[in-house]
Amino acid sequence: MSDKISLRKSEVKVFQSAFQDGLWDIFIGCYLLQFIFAIYLSPYLGDFWSSAVFLPIVGLLFLGLWLIKKYIVKPRLGSVQYGSWRKTRMFRFNLLMLVFLVLALVFGFLSLVEFSSIPDWMVAARFSLVVLIFFSLIAYFLNYTRMYGYGILVSLAPITGEWLHVNLGASHHGWPITFGICAGIMITTGTILFVKFLRSHPLPPDIASLNLAAE
Repeated sequence: MSDKISLRKSEVKVFQSAFQDGLWDIFIGCYLLQFIFAIYLSPYLGDFWSSAVFLPIVGLLFLGLWLIKKYIVKPRLGSVQYGSWRKTRMFRFNLLMLVFLVLALVFGFLSLVEFSSIPDWMVAARFSLVVLIFFSLIAYFLNYTRMYGYGILVSLAPITGEWLHVNLGASHHGWPITFGICAGIMITTGTILFVKFLRSHPLPPDIASLNLAAE
């Protein structure tokens, strides 16, 4: 029994190493920027297309993340095959996220229908709750502990933005300010972690010599 617990703890540590390079922090931070730019595009493209136009950009960002993981991170960390416990946990996570996203879509549609009949602060509070649950699920199932902090940070963005809008006259419900700060913190944190990762994980001598020979 103790061997299984030790093995599971070791597997968790190995799985957590996938997030130590900071690339996911950068990706999520860049994704949050769409909440800022979409606001300014909405008067020209409409609410739907002002968000949909960023899908190809998000796809390119994800492709860039995958390429960096494959050609820069993986040669430094190597690869590992996870056991049945992690695979079962990931299956439950994917299933739960699918259910959650469907419920969030329905929840968002209902909010849109009654948008004119509820106060702006309540819309912000609902969105904050959805964000907090979303980030917390990711943090729990992926053992990605920084996500708890990011969840609190991002969930405060709509509420804080609404306060700035009401009390200080911030435009667009304060989202350019609050989400800009959130994105900046994530991108900066991710960049620092990625630089530290490269410094602490040099290429193995055999791969480094192979790259020099190829040049």
